[in-house]
Amino acid sequence: MIERASIDDIEIAYRIVGPSRDGVPVLMIMGYGGLMEMWPPTIVETLARTRPVIVFDNRGMGDSTSSDQDYSIARFAADAHALLQALDIDRAHVLGWSMGSYIAQELALAHPETVEQLVLLSASCGGAEAIWPDEAVWRRLVDMSGTLEERIRRMFENLFPPEWLQETPDPMQVFPPITAPIDDSNLLRQADTLRAWPGVCPRLSEIAAPTLVMTGTEDVVIPPRNAWIIGERIAGASVIQIKGGGHGFFYQAPEQTARYLAAFLDGEQVHPHPGGF
Repeated sequence: MIERASIDDIEIAYRIVGPSRDGVPVLMIMGYGGLMEMWPPTIVETLARTRPVIVFDNRGMGDSTSSDQDYSIARFAADAHALLQALDIDRAHVLGWSMGSYIAQELALAHPETVEQLVLLSASCGGAEAIWPDEAVWRRLVDMSGTLEERIRRMFENLFPPEWLQETPDPMQVFPPITAPIDDSNLLRQADTLRAWPGVCPRLSEIAAPTLVMTGTEDVVIPPRNAWIIGERIAGASVIQIKGGGHGFFYQAPEQTARYLAAFLDGEQVHPHPGGF
């Protein structure tokens, strides 16, 4: 069931899955153009067996409202923190994917007392020290022209390697049903926010929370070297590469990803398994 929290100038739509008060909750932050219903059910359900899992729509996406305030990664992080406050949550595991990893890093830096553990999927720390996608990938990412089928095809080309797409007749089978609206004008505002983010690479050494970084070896949107850039700057961070994985590697290998995430959040040492999925 979708619930809503009034924070600052907007309403955030969210859902809580799993036990309501047992264990430290996990806040899952979606990426560019993402909706809370896009998280693979396997991952959400696995994590929710022993702790509450909170998924939500970033401002202007899905069932969350927007306003005329400027978008920024720092503002998205403030939204996430305000949601935790509205839910009377003092500490949470914070997990972010893609743009959500930017938000998670900003949240961990602005409110370190809130972040129990940090998980960054397909992540970059932004700015001049990051490795950015080539221009063709970026154009495909922000191209909103054409039919719905054409837009979906471009999305798949960003999320998944060509070899995997060739072997997967219907890539939509890895996605849960998408029913919430996506506002193109707010999507464009998100795209501008990605471009404008100054990044946090020089500040990563300030993050003390135990950190796991996961990346796909074939990610063209946020090249995998970015995971190591982050891992080298956060003391004790673990970095795992999923062989053959693209930007959306956890859609390709939800069970494997869920096992890594659950082990890390349970305080276990995580080690990459040789080979792909």
